[in-house]
Amino acid sequence: MYIHRIIEKAILEKLRNDKILIILGPRQAGKTTTIKHLLNSGAKYLNLDLPADLNTFKAFSQLTPKEAKIFLENPEILVIDEAQREDQTSRIIKGFWDSGTKMKFVLLGSSSLDIKNQAAESLAGRNEKIYLMPFSFQEILSRKEWYKNGVQPADAILSAFASEIKVELMSSLAYGCYPECLFVADKQEFLSNLVEDHVFKDITALELVKSREPIYKLLQLLAGQIGNEVSVNELASQLGLARATVEKYIDLLEETFIVFRLSAFSRNSRKEVSKNKKIYFWDTGIRNAVLGEFSQNEWRAGLGQLWENWMVAEAAKQNLQAGGKAKLYFWRTHAGSEVDLIIKEGEKIRGFEIKWQKRKISSRAFESQYQSVVKLIDSSSPLVNFFGHRRA
Repeated sequence: MYIHRIIEKAILEKLRNDKILIILGPRQAGKTTTIKHLLNSGAKYLNLDLPADLNTFKAFSQLTPKEAKIFLENPEILVIDEAQREDQTSRIIKGFWDSGTKMKFVLLGSSSLDIKNQAAESLAGRNEKIYLMPFSFQEILSRKEWYKNGVQPADAILSAFASEIKVELMSSLAYGCYPECLFVADKQEFLSNLVEDHVFKDITALELVKSREPIYKLLQLLAGQIGNEVSVNELASQLGLARATVEKYIDLLEETFIVFRLSAFSRNSRKEVSKNKKIYFWDTGIRNAVLGEFSQNEWRAGLGQLWENWMVAEAAKQNLQAGGKAKLYFWRTHAGSEVDLIIKEGEKIRGFEIKWQKRKISSRAFESQYQSVVKLIDSSSPLVNFFGHRRA
């Protein structure tokens, strides 16, 4: 069953120009499935994870542009999947693009490590990037017959299908939003294997760390403190590693789309925290697999933290769907006032408190400082549309 992605329209628009399109996102988030759904029979696919396709790509790279296109049977579009597997991918594609080859190039990558660094050096001014993450909640619900595609407002859907939405929400909190995980029988095994793929294939296989164990222990520590401000010095002490090594490992986890950082928002460093960061997982299923905790019990320990991670990740995914122009932060004063999520679009600033249970919130300090009312997001309102784009 194919589930339409909100970002399809943006992909189609970028397929119409002559720039190199780079689609980045975690392993098994649906990049290949989505691009194959959108393209016609005039496309040629090479997956650099496959030895035969890698050899074809290397042979292709030795030919002149005219010979190369004939060699590939004259495709209109060349899609290179897992493009980061070959160190010279960007340099090779740059050469063909600069020569005026009449062929659209689409690069797919499950890590932004090499592909982003090469793109910055080799493909500057020649490429456009799109990030495709695991499903947003709206995309997950779109597969249900009772979910009306954009016809009813969110409040009406929540009222009419509250119990159905709650079931989907608890499953999403426990098992995350990866496409295949929606349909496999053993979700826990799938996620455990996916964590192994992330750690081994996207980090250790690229020879960026010597051992799996310390970075996996770091993942476990981060999974246990979501929603808290991260102390790299404390993590380094717990792991018995140098601070610089821990910083490097966090960078790797972010570049492979396992976690992302939220910076502190501040315009007054004397009163507000300005340098600290929080770290969230792009997918709560990955987080739970790291800890081996998959309970869907509404009274499970740490549900508030898990809900905060899930909703902040939802906002981050929706931001990418909307073009990624907004900046996401958290806010805290030295006196202890705080707001879980700040979204800044241009000069517009919005604040959100994320609590599992509906409760009164006090955000007078933030509202007074920034003239912006802080909204509460609780578990009864998971269909928050942060950026006003259409539903899936």
